[in-house]
Amino acid sequence: MTLPAVFRRVAYEEVGSTNAEALRLAEAGAPEFTYVTTRRQSAGRGRRGKSWVSPEGKLYGTIVLRPDRPPAVISQLSFVAALAVGDLLDRLGVQGTIGFKWPNDVLVEGSKICGILLEGGQGHLVAGIGVNIAHFPPDTPYGATSVAAKGGRADLDAATDGLAVAFLERYRLWLEEGFRPVREAWLARAIGLGREIKVTFREGDTDSGVFSALDESGALVLTRGGASRMITAGEIFFAA
Repeated sequence: MTLPAVFRRVAYEEVGSTNAEALRLAEAGAPEFTYVTTRRQSAGRGRRGKSWVSPEGKLYGTIVLRPDRPPAVISQLSFVAALAVGDLLDRLGVQGTIGFKWPNDVLVEGSKICGILLEGGQGHLVAGIGVNIAHFPPDTPYGATSVAAKGGRADLDAATDGLAVAFLERYRLWLEEGFRPVREAWLARAIGLGREIKVTFREGDTDSGVFSALDESGALVLTRGGASRMITAGEIFFAA
């Protein structure tokens, strides 16, 4: 598999963070589809300020995007990125059920295999995607796995190019047809839909109820006692 012609790859052996580097390049005028990759990160980060374990043997890639869309819908690109990772895992022959955990985690048989982080600036956005290819960190507070551990083809170079191919396909679909096909594809692999969940918010507050739907904007619909609440940000946990 080769990198799509519209992509411009900027590859490093080691960088602090592909997201930070992609943001720097975007602010300096780098075009859409500039694709920052590295073998190792020395200062990787995830959602809500969490650090991201970043040894060699994982895919670290960040894509510069300049979508001509209102800010209100930009968060939908986390679902686009998740779908692209699901497509990549399928193409790499990963064995086991691939599922999406709201808002942007990708799991295989319930274990995390990918992290996604969207960050933006004036007139640009970067989509950072990390995928466990050859191995996974054994000491995470959640279950983790990798392409190799699930019987897939652990070819880092093929995965790096394959992610760009898959992302471009899903991104163009979103640009052309909006969120509807993205939402439908995401829901087909949604984890926890119809189940009791707990949501933890950045401020430390929590709420619980049934994950009853994903609305037309990408918000999680939490239902309890006949009342529904739209959740746009938070960490979800499944009831035992």
